[in-house]
Formats: sequence, C-alpha cells, structure tokens
Amino acid sequence: MKKSVLLHQIANIVGKENLLEQLEDRCSYGYDASRLKGIPDFVVFPADVHQVAQLVKLANREHLAVYPRGAGSGMVGAAVPGSGGMVICINRLNRILEIDPDNMLAVVQPGVVTGQLQKELLDYGLFYPPDPASLQFSTIGGNVAMCAGGPRAVKYGVTRDYVLGLEAVLPTGRIIRTGTRTVKGVVGYDLTRLLVGSEGTLGIFTRIVLRVVPAPETTRTLLAVFPRLEDAARTVSEIIKQRIIPSTLELMDQASIRAVENHLHMGLPTEAEALLLIEADGREVLVREDMVRINQICRESGASETETAHTESDRERLWQARRALSPALGRIRPGKINEDVTVPRTEIPALIRATRRIAEKYELIIVCFGHAGDGNIHTNIMLDKKNRDELQRAEKAVEELFRTVLALGGTLSGEHGIGIAKSPFFRWEIEDAAFDTMWTIKRALDPLNIMNPGKMFVSDRAFFR
Repeated sequence: MKKSVLLHQIANIVGKENLLEQLEDRCSYGYDASRLKGIPDFVVFPADVHQVAQLVKLANREHLAVYPRGAGSGMVGAAVPGSGGMVICINRLNRILEIDPDNMLAVVQPGVVTGQLQKELLDYGLFYPPDPASLQFSTIGGNVAMCAGGPRAVKYGVTRDYVLGLEAVLPTGRIIRTGTRTVKGVVGYDLTRLLVGSEGTLGIFTRIVLRVVPAPETTRTLLAVFPRLEDAARTVSEIIKQRIIPSTLELMDQASIRAVENHLHMGLPTEAEALLLIEADGREVLVREDMVRINQICRESGASETETAHTESDRERLWQARRALSPALGRIRPGKINEDVTVPRTEIPALIRATRRIAEKYELIIVCFGHAGDGNIHTNIMLDKKNRDELQRAEKAVEELFRTVLALGGTLSGEHGIGIAKSPFFRWEIEDAAFDTMWTIKRALDPLNIMNPGKMFVSDRAFFR
C-alpha cells in the first residue's frame, strides 16, 4: 500500500491531529531513558481500545511493526522502534476510571501517571505501593509492561503483585480481558501474569484493574553510616532475620557517597564504605518500636553513627543524598551503562567486591547503590560512549558482571527488564526449554511478529553504540 493511502487510513481511525509524520516529531518518539534511538515511520495517539484494535489490525494487513509506548521512561530500550514501523502512544488513555475504597481496588487507563494515581488514592486513605524512581512521569501502562519495582519492593512487592486484571489488544487486533476484580480467581490460565512484564511484545494494555491497600499511618526514616561495607550488608540480613520488614532499605557504596558529596557538599562521610537509608511504615506505636530495634541492630552490626528523622523536613534531608545520585553521576562521566542486577541479600558484599575488581581490571569507575532489602543493586558503569576504547572496556565489564551475578545465584534484571539493551544476554539466564516456550507463546499470539519485534529475542551487540 502506498504511504499516502496508509496515512489516510490511519488518520481515519485516530484523526489527523493524532497522527505524527514529520521527521522532527517522529524523532521525539524514537528513544527512551536508555538513550538508544530509532525512527518510526509515524506515531499515533489512539483514544480508546477500539482505535487501538483497528490500528493493530491495519498493521497486520500491512505487515507493519508496532511499538507500544507510554512515557518513554524505560531504561532498556523496550519502547525504542527498530527499523520504521508505527509507535502507538497511549498518552490519551489517561483517566482514572474508578476508585473503589470498599473493595480496595482502582481501575485505570494505561496513560495514568503513577505518582498522580498515588496522590489521588491518598484522598481515600488508600495506597498503591510500587514506586519506581520515575513515578512522577512514568505511566501505569509502562510500569505494568515492565513489571516496575522500586525501593518499597522489599516490603510490598512489585507491580505484578497489584495487577488483578487487564484489558489488552493482542498482536492480531483481538481484544482480550483477563483476571478479576477479586483477590482470588483461579479460573483458567493466569493470563494476567503472563502479560505483566511482557514488555509490549504480547499486547497493548487499555484498562488495568489494580489492587490497593490501606495507606500507612506513619513513616519513620533512619540513616546509618558504616565504615565497612560487609557490616552494612550483614545489617540488611540481620534486620530481616529479626522479623522486621522495612518499607525501604537502600544502600549507597563509597563511590556513591563521594559522588553525591562532590556534587552537593552536604558533609557526607566520604571515608565510610556504605550508607543505609532505612524506612519503616505502619501503625505509629509499632513503627516506633521497629525503629528502636533497627537502630540497635545497626549499632550492634558496626554502624559508626545513626540518625533518625523526627519531622518531614528531617526525612527529606536524609533522602537528599539518595535522590541526588543521578545528577551527581553526571559529573563523573558524560554517560553510563546502568544495570539493575539482583542477587540474594547475603551475596551483596560478594557482588560489590567483584564489581570493585572489575572496575580496577578495566580501569573504569563503577558506582553501586540500590535496593539492598531485596538484593537489587544498581551498578552504574561510568564512561564516555564516544571514547571507543572506553566503550569496549565497558562492554567487557558488563559481560563479566553478568557472569558474576549468575554465579552468585542472581538475575540480570530486577526491575528494568530486557528490552534491547539486555537481549544479547537473555539466554545466559533463561534455559533452552524455557526460552523455546516463551518464543512459542510469542509466535502463537503474534504470528507475523509485528508487536515490538525483536525485543527480548534478538542478539545484536550494537545496542551499546
């Protein structure tokens, strides 16, 4: 079909004003937070599930690749178009359809911003726990597609633990509704869980039913300074062992501490090997008791000093260092490769020690921080991607890091997903039988392989470049 005819048909579905075809407009929807880039043939903004279905059916007839997109905040290139194709952006599907306090659920469209949903739920005394760093601009649809996590995962779990049901358009254009509005529901295969985390390869979400919980009565925050990294890691395990489940348990290594101090000059102890930022939430009396015990565990495990926030301004000050990490890292090198590897909590010291060795071996700066409570450590390899030699050393460092993580019983991605960036290493973790099963499901739902083709299933090493 001629391009002009195809554009006319698309405009008939979504309206001409909701179709982008100029190069400068298309480029704006050709990248995500991974900084990987592609240029789609056009970008469309459907208004409802039926328009999405019509677009996908048209794509099937024309063998046109389809790339679902939320806010473009993903870290692994899962929304980046390959060669041409159509980006279907769900930003117009951005309404909170229902909040049901009695049954503790919310029904939303995929373009709802995660932070906005959390804010509105608080008016009902309710709480949606998943809190990715991008929550102020990432969408619920994108969070569900990538099974987003965040600092609160140690206590509350990740996105998949809160998705009760979905409405989605399959790669053939067929509309499917999965799951229930109830906590229990075991009729048939769990298609909801299959679609959550599928990274836009199995369908486009148009309605999402979420489980929510009562908002915690109070939150308390503690910062602990550790001269030795091993003591900080041991503290993480000891807190959990004592049957205390913090809502947040974040770790910053020495490189992180020094990066933030060089950026903000806030008096951080740069001689310390680690900081732990710990939060507990729930009923006031129980949280107060837990924080006393957490403080005691930190001291007994080797913390040289601790500080507890007693006011919201104190809490914000303690969080300042953690939140300043991203801009602080930008002062080290112009670029980075941000991996979100995850290991058992007890293996955190081994992981960070190995990361130090890798940094020395390849003459790189590698900064480690993240969600120590669930073993999810963000390893940031700092580099200038225009420096060919440095880039090649970074590629080798990533391979060695991934082999180390798998040897420690970990996983290559705790929350960012696979996308393009990790697809060359996908089969390092996924055994042949499991991979073949995934590929069979993909091809059964998407016979022409139009929906996000290649994501998770390719092995192109050019993604670093």
